[in-house]
Amino acid sequence: MHAVNRAWGSRFTVRRRIPRGAAAAIVRAMQMLNWIGDDDPLPDTRLALGPDSAAPGLLAAGGSLTPQRLEQAYRRGVFPWFSKGQPVLWWSPDPRMVLPVAQFKVSKSLAKTLRRFAADPACELRIDSDFAAVIDACSRTPRRGQVGTWIVPAMVAAYRDWHRRGRVHSVETWIGGRLAGGLYCVAIGRMVFGESMFTWGRDSSKIALAGLVAFCRAHGVALIDCQQNTAHLASLGAREMRRSPFERHVSLASGEPDIAQWTYDSSMWLQLEALQRAPGRNRA
Repeated sequence: MHAVNRAWGSRFTVRRRIPRGAAAAIVRAMQMLNWIGDDDPLPDTRLALGPDSAAPGLLAAGGSLTPQRLEQAYRRGVFPWFSKGQPVLWWSPDPRMVLPVAQFKVSKSLAKTLRRFAADPACELRIDSDFAAVIDACSRTPRRGQVGTWIVPAMVAAYRDWHRRGRVHSVETWIGGRLAGGLYCVAIGRMVFGESMFTWGRDSSKIALAGLVAFCRAHGVALIDCQQNTAHLASLGAREMRRSPFERHVSLASGEPDIAQWTYDSSMWLQLEALQRAPGRNRA
């Protein structure tokens, strides 16, 4: 979706994290929640806590992170987000931050970086080459002003399991044979949900994001879910969408056939070149 790591703002471009001071507010909000067991359905998303609550978008607590539960949740636009020592918390924010891939903003500096990267034989963009390393880096890379991580061991284990079942993918920036940055995301049908990013080199996470956008454009994916609003996301072309139209889009897009092969071809960079040439839209 979600610092140079999650979700693009809270999860994706800036790794999603629970803000300082919010833990006590979330505990209070949890007292008002629907608690669910492993076999209970998720509540109607209209029951999520509202914007004036201590934890806007918090829908339910409890249950476990099985592939079946995750599939059910994401198909409804619901995602897990919790810290160490908390139960699994399920969220459905309103509004939702989304990145329409046709409106991805390629600044002059990023365009120059992408051209250099594509022309350098030592640079590669890979998909699912080392998912374990990507999610581990997302969980461990320090963030300025951030204590701890929401990518707790239970989350890592669940998404690694889901990756083995073909639902979670990593987009990776490799330079000189070494992993330099990347992201991971959930894909159901023609719907992609950004989860987290990390960078160990200048612009390496932005290159991975640009690669994901190019891949999505090549495969008919219209929106990447980013979950929560940040200025950084907005600078890349993301915008807010109310819950109802977002859920309608998720329902339709996730009902499409799955992308058969998550592999990257250099010809996909042409998708970004088309964006760079779009007059008056993508220049910073």
